[in-house]
Amino acid sequence: MSYLTLSITLIFVIIPLILSKTFKLGLERDTIIAAVRSIIQLLAVGYVLQFVFNEQNVVYIVLMLLLMIGAATQNARKKGASIKGITWKLIVTFLFIEILTQSILLGLDITPPTAQYVIPISGMVIGNSMVLGILFLNRFTAEMETRQNQTELILSLGGTPKQAVHTQLITSIKASTIPTIESQKTIGLVQLPGMMSGQIIAGADPVQAVLFQLLILFLLLTTAVTTSIMLGYLSYPTLFNQRMQFLRESLIRE
Repeated sequence: MSYLTLSITLIFVIIPLILSKTFKLGLERDTIIAAVRSIIQLLAVGYVLQFVFNEQNVVYIVLMLLLMIGAATQNARKKGASIKGITWKLIVTFLFIEILTQSILLGLDITPPTAQYVIPISGMVIGNSMVLGILFLNRFTAEMETRQNQTELILSLGGTPKQAVHTQLITSIKASTIPTIESQKTIGLVQLPGMMSGQIIAGADPVQAVLFQLLILFLLLTTAVTTSIMLGYLSYPTLFNQRMQFLRESLIRE
């Protein structure tokens, strides 16, 4: 695809702009910002990845992974700003997910230890973990706000903080993982995943493309459940003091 061809595809940006203006949706500014940022960011990343792939230097690979984790943390922390120490909790979660998945992939020789494999797969894993983290934090804080009286009642009856937040925690974990699990139930029937489609367009054997896509799908299942559970069990203790009292002010949103 050439830059000329890319410029023609801007028609897919113009269409929503026209619709937004016609129906007075007020999405014009956000649509333009999203389009401009995506162009700049992806082109910049493209040139950076070209350099990293050519160099095949472990230092550059690690720096790229740290950049991904940093950007994911910065984006996700906004949804959990009311939770004390949410930044380091997100960093620990993303690092754990990355180390876990890459250890299995590289340790069992499922994928080669090259930048072409490590960086794209890590990007999908960390990106999915970020989205799941946002979904979990948004639901968990909402559940805690809604059930404040229930939480304090359980504590007053001698329950522990873990018992007091059990329902909210499980509900939030299930809610945040539902999109990943449900989408995989209809994969291939309702949609062809991006990685598989990209490989097929590039001329890869469809069966090989399917095998790689299945690898990613299985990775995302682990990512979804692990992210929600880790964030949940790292976050809930900060909602209580040392005397096991619920801190209502800990849920005040900025």
